[in-house]
Amino acid sequence: MIKGRINQFFKYVSSYISDDDKLYIEKSLNTNEKELFYKLSIHEQKHSINVARDVEKICNQKDIIKAALLHDIGKIYVKLNLIDKSILVILDFITKGKLKRLSKLKKVNCYYNHGDIGYYILKDIENEEVLFLVKNHHNNSINNNLKLNILKKYDDKN
Repeated sequence: MIKGRINQFFKYVSSYISDDDKLYIEKSLNTNEKELFYKLSIHEQKHSINVARDVEKICNQKDIIKAALLHDIGKIYVKLNLIDKSILVILDFITKGKLKRLSKLKKVNCYYNHGDIGYYILKDIENEEVLFLVKNHHNNSINNNLKLNILKKYDDKN
């Protein structure tokens, strides 16, 4: 896990959105979705694009690709820069998840609950399947949903 997180950190530091990435967003999202997507930090945009591209290789269905692109949209609620996110990941690991008790703090709340926050941001513009996937992409108690399992797998990988 630590090695994967270190790799993620270095990927994020060097993140940029290519012209090919912009075309991918253009073809995958509508105007309202793009407006929200571009509110994400560059490293979150790149992460979401990478997740969506990997998901698309396995399951080329519009809803899951859209959910992959929008799964972290709840992070627009409170900006988490790389240092914030790194500290939260380390503290979560050290406290074995007990950090969640401090969810009254906006950054901690966003870190743990960005799926729920994303659901509320998207609820008026997305269908139920996209909303379900966004809301539950960190919910480990749901194991019998193929699309959710695919999204979780590639979210963790990227």
